[in-house]
Parts: sequence; structure tokens; C-alpha cells
Amino acid sequence: MVSRSSYRVEGRSDAAPEKVFEMLADGAGWSRWAGPTIVRSWWEREGTPAPGGVGAIRALGLGRVGSREEIVAYAPPTHMAYTILSGLPVRDYRADVRLTPDGTGTRIEWSGTYTPKVPGTGGALRLFLLATIGSFVRRLARHAADD
Repeated sequence: MVSRSSYRVEGRSDAAPEKVFEMLADGAGWSRWAGPTIVRSWWEREGTPAPGGVGAIRALGLGRVGSREEIVAYAPPTHMAYTILSGLPVRDYRADVRLTPDGTGTRIEWSGTYTPKVPGTGGALRLFLLATIGSFVRRLARHAADD
């Protein structure tokens, strides 16, 4: 049996929660701030509210190599959650991004759970996700504050 794994990354931005959420929720704009692994980003399907609300599918990555993610919770400016439809060797992946006012800035908490498709890969996937999501949190925090 393959067991569930999880990760959690925290960070802080000098930008207000509204600004951080605006950048996070702009799936088509991720390629402007998310880093070298997100060369392209676009909406495959809009959600409610358009474009990036519940039901939206964003596509991220390097063309054919990347991920497709469906937005499953959308509560500006404090919470957004998504599931992975394709792109990682996982099942039942869900990530929640929570934004909390912190003085004049924002505390960012990005956590996720998943089941590896391949037994024995949970630890390696966790390290990959901690590094990747950690980079996203740092870049999101910085770009929201600089924008």
C-alpha cells in the first residue's frame, strides 16, 4: 500500500493579501513570476468567477512538459486550492494556499497532500515539492511586493 504524503511551505510578502492573491490567482500570468520551470502559463478552461475561479483549469510548464491543475476553492483574498489533473506521478493531490494579513504584508502558507503513484517515491516527491513550492512562495512574495 502506498501511503499519503504531505508538505508545507511558509513565507512572507511585504505586499497586502489582495495583491498576493491577485498574482496567485492569475494562472495565465504565472510565467511572469514563477521561475524557470514555468515558461508558459495559460487558462485551459475558465472557472467561476472568470477567469480563475472554481472549475478553472490552468496549464503550467514547458509546453508538453508541465502540469494541469483545477481550481477547487477560490476565496479572495485569503484562500485558493487546486488539484493536479496531470503532470506529476501522484494521485489525489490537493494543495491549499492560505494568505493571512501580517502587519502591512502577508503570511503565505502553501500546503499539500498526495499519494505517490509509484511505491517508495513519496520522500523524493516531497523533496521535489518542497523545493519547487518553496521557490514559488519566495518568487510570489517578492514579485507581489515589487509590482
